Amino acid sequence: MNVFLTGATGFVGFHVARALATEGAQLRLLVRKTSNLKNLEGLTGETHTGDLADPESLSPALADCDAVVHVAADYRLWIPDPAAMYRANVDGTRELLHLAREAGVPRFVYTSSVATMHFFTDGAVSDEDTPVSLAEMVGHYKRSKFLAEQEAIQAAQAGQQVIILNPTTPIGPRDVKPTPTGRIFVDFLNRKFPAYVDTGLNLVDVAEVARAHVLALTRGTPGRRYILGGENLTLKQILDKMSALTSIPSPTVEIPFAVAATYAFLEEWITGRIRGREPRATLEEVRMGRKKMFASSARAQHELGFRIAPIEPAMRAAIDWFRVHNYAP
Repeated sequence: MNVFLTGATGFVGFHVARALATEGAQLRLLVRKTSNLKNLEGLTGETHTGDLADPESLSPALADCDAVVHVAADYRLWIPDPAAMYRANVDGTRELLHLAREAGVPRFVYTSSVATMHFFTDGAVSDEDTPVSLAEMVGHYKRSKFLAEQEAIQAAQAGQQVIILNPTTPIGPRDVKPTPTGRIFVDFLNRKFPAYVDTGLNLVDVAEVARAHVLALTRGTPGRRYILGGENLTLKQILDKMSALTSIPSPTVEIPFAVAATYAFLEEWITGRIRGREPRATLEEVRMGRKKMFASSARAQHELGFRIAPIEPAMRAAIDWFRVHNYAP
């Protein structure tokens, strides 16, 4: 099977590429001129230089492909120019769907995000059928992913063989940038996590997320969304698990959301707007944190054969990787 894969230089994309290669797929890996190719170490495949912002640069790579797996996304909770995020996440997805149709590619797997779902403040569990709207999307990242997902759904409704995957919060090794979730781990390891807020996440092993992408190519139903999750945990429970794995004390002070919002506001103004650097905390993060992002992966388990694995091994692998690569002592 010839697969055109976007996002292989990123965290989830690297693991998806490795999972596809293990199953014998012949990979064409999209890279930009500015991509760090060191992130592709250990992967076998043909690289194709192009950019989602320049659709015509992608056309040659789609010839004779059996599938497109579109993992690439601009995943930041703070960005100086939000328009760039919409160009990458929304316009790029729309154009790649169009190019795949034009090239006659039979199958298209789109990696969305659990961020497009509706969540509750009381910790109730959401699934793919929980009603949601664009008005509920907090911040540019969530809005751009919601709009991109709508492009994939509309393409499927028009007859294109598009399967939509919604990973929750992947964790594991090779989080190079790192992602916002990876930064929680890095800050904790560097003892820069003195307190916490009352929020919750669903942590999932990135290796299981990658395996689900392979399964979706043959088992996924076009037009269906599949949540790929693991354990529903409060932030305090996540920090306690990291403490048990590292012997670093877990914070015991809970910060009210009003205090967290004030800190984030100052960070965005002083660090972001005045100094031009990424702030350590953003108002978007605080607003998202008011709801616990707890989700069910029952559909993916039943229809794809997705597995929910214990999260501690993935957490340990992430911690070890961050330490070996000097993100933390």
